[in-house]
Amino acid sequence: MRAIKLVSAIVTLLLSTLVVGQQTATATFAGGCFWCMEPPYDKLEGVISTTSGYTGGHVATPTYEQVSAGGTGHTEAVQIVYDPSKVGYEKLLEVFWKNIDPLDAGGQFCDRGSQYRSAVFFHNDEQKRLATASKAELEANAGLAALIVTEVVEASDFYPAENYHQDYYQEHSIQYRFYRWNCGRDARLEEVWGKP
Repeated sequence: MRAIKLVSAIVTLLLSTLVVGQQTATATFAGGCFWCMEPPYDKLEGVISTTSGYTGGHVATPTYEQVSAGGTGHTEAVQIVYDPSKVGYEKLLEVFWKNIDPLDAGGQFCDRGSQYRSAVFFHNDEQKRLATASKAELEANAGLAALIVTEVVEASDFYPAENYHQDYYQEHSIQYRFYRWNCGRDARLEEVWGKP
């Protein structure tokens, strides 16, 4: 199933690039539960696809059960393919920060452990520069209650999650909304960033 989703995403990307000459780029962010990180990016103009998956670990082709149990070193993440002529990496970073608690070193919201840590996984030097600068700007000017613990680290292998995790918020909207509310995500985001 995961292989089918990956092949489908690659074919879509190749077709869009070859047929209309569209330039694309990739961004990878970890912000706790990957179900919750897809929606804010899916609604951005210029985002071509979002894929939930696992990155930052030391086990090849990990499963959800392995990652959620801890010990693989991976974190749940979302990988975004986007058109940089329509949406810049700076905008993707802005959306990222406003959808995480950058002060929490133990996970995100009700999801605890390093497999739910927040991180920016940069794919090139420009992304590293922009991510580091945006983190420093937030630390200096956002009036946060503590230092930002979110890491800015080099991207490594990304493994798409099992098919049932993809677009979970659309396929299982009631369960998704209940999970998000029960986890306290929106309440904590409002505490950190104020009302949207």
